[in-house]
Amino acid sequence: MPTARTVALAAVALVALAAAPAVPTGRALVVADAETGEAYLQTPVENGTAVTLAYTHSVEKTPVRDVYVVDGDRLVAARMTFESYGWGLPSRANVTREDGRFVSDPSGAYQRITVAPGDVAGHRLRVGNRSYDLVGLTDERSVDIHITRRSAVAAAADSL
Repeated sequence: MPTARTVALAAVALVALAAAPAVPTGRALVVADAETGEAYLQTPVENGTAVTLAYTHSVEKTPVRDVYVVDGDRLVAARMTFESYGWGLPSRANVTREDGRFVSDPSGAYQRITVAPGDVAGHRLRVGNRSYDLVGLTDERSVDIHITRRSAVAAAADSL
């Protein structure tokens, strides 16, 4: 017959196993509907993962790239490239030229970035080496992009 100590240890082990799926073990970038919170995309990220929002400027009709880097639960603005000045582009920032493009090193760290994907702009999201069509993914609905913690179960599923 098991001792009281053996039963107690078994109970603790069982509780730990049951709780393991809820323990955060990593992070994921989430693209969620700005109104409903419904997740359109959830993909694993680590500190230092580059996240690029690429689109065509609606007035200038030139490409724009906003690059962020994952830093804990934040997206840190790292670089912006664009080919012409227009509404919403940094006219007063310290800008250099590289390969015919303007380059700005913006500052700021964000818990959440809101984007209104549109067919004219053709918004694309690049996370690490994967690229996603935000327009098709969201049916042109406004989205919030943010970092969340992932459970042990989600992390294990990624390795399958």
